[in-house]
Amino acid sequence: MIYCGIDWAERTHDVALVNDTGELLAKRHITDDAAGYTILLDLLAEYGDTEDNPIPIAIETSRGLLVAVLRTGKRQVYAINPMAAARYRDRTSVSRKKSDPGDALVLANILRTDRHAHRPLPADSDLGRAIAVLARAQQDALWNRQTIANQLRSLLREYYPAALNVFTTWTNGLCRPEARELLKTAPTPSRAARLTRTQIQASLKRAGRKRGIDTETDRIREVFRADYAHQPPLVEDALGKQMLALLIQLGAACTAADNLAQAVEESFPQHPDADVILSFPGLGIQLGARVLAEIGDDHTRFADARGLKAYAGSSPITRASGKKSSITRRWVKNDRLNHAGYLWAFASLRGSAGADAHYRRRREAGDWHAAAQRNLFNRMLGQLYHCLQAGELFDEQTAYPTPIAAAA
Repeated sequence: MIYCGIDWAERTHDVALVNDTGELLAKRHITDDAAGYTILLDLLAEYGDTEDNPIPIAIETSRGLLVAVLRTGKRQVYAINPMAAARYRDRTSVSRKKSDPGDALVLANILRTDRHAHRPLPADSDLGRAIAVLARAQQDALWNRQTIANQLRSLLREYYPAALNVFTTWTNGLCRPEARELLKTAPTPSRAARLTRTQIQASLKRAGRKRGIDTETDRIREVFRADYAHQPPLVEDALGKQMLALLIQLGAACTAADNLAQAVEESFPQHPDADVILSFPGLGIQLGARVLAEIGDDHTRFADARGLKAYAGSSPITRASGKKSSITRRWVKNDRLNHAGYLWAFASLRGSAGADAHYRRRREAGDWHAAAQRNLFNRMLGQLYHCLQAGELFDEQTAYPTPIAAAA
């Protein structure tokens, strides 16, 4: 067996090849471009790399063009955690010396000695990987939108409380088109107090509102004309200009989130696993796409449901040493999947009577809300694993069978 380790960087990469005994067979320094990739593939072919029997490769990342080139065919690529690679380096050298060629050699030796302890990158389909890109980008856009909205809310509290009072009754508040249009029309409370009914109606219509315009216009005009404390005029104008700058960023973030959500809605239903995922209560297109993005569509990725639960951080972890033993939640996990799991568990309480009963039993047993949600997510994740493996849709009676006493 030949093993390959690649220490990657932004512009250049170091490559090392070792055999079963740990002997260094070859090393190269390649560039991060098509010419460098060709040199790498030729080097692998020189040492016996074929389509049916490719050389396994260890690298400290799972993304980028280099990884995309290496994942073609049946080759197994192992993404080694940089912290794990650092511990392996300390195992072979107590002087704490470090070099890029040396790190490539360490990565190659990780596969030679402990290949069984690491997992290769999953063999996800191109459609599954494309959905993962869109779902993660849409999730990032939502987080970015909320961050900017929080900044805008904090700024309005300093000089424009009337605007916050107007938007309190609206779902999504500052992220709504009506809110952004009104703030653009009246960036300061002094200008807002002088708005006429016609100007407010025009702003709501430009934002796309169709119903209840007259009622909302009267309410908005009344709130804007109420008595509030004011900043000095020059300071108020400066804060208004700062608010308009934030408003531009918020509008761009809202547009990006909406466009990415539309892209997810177009691509996710085309996936073969979409029907199984959408059959679960609490999972819609956006949240189902996030779940698929993190677990992938390679059904051999996890040996059993326990592995998937540990990966999601829903199952507890035991720490035992001597006479001390504690069971706590997992801190090392896939944060995106864990975040989606909490939303999934919360949404399933309305869509599934069995899920709601399970949650209530956990609360009655003494669990806090977050712990009960995590326990419910843990159970539903095991059900999802079974359904994906068997190709079955979710069934309420099978997932949460009715007790005999309750049925009687």
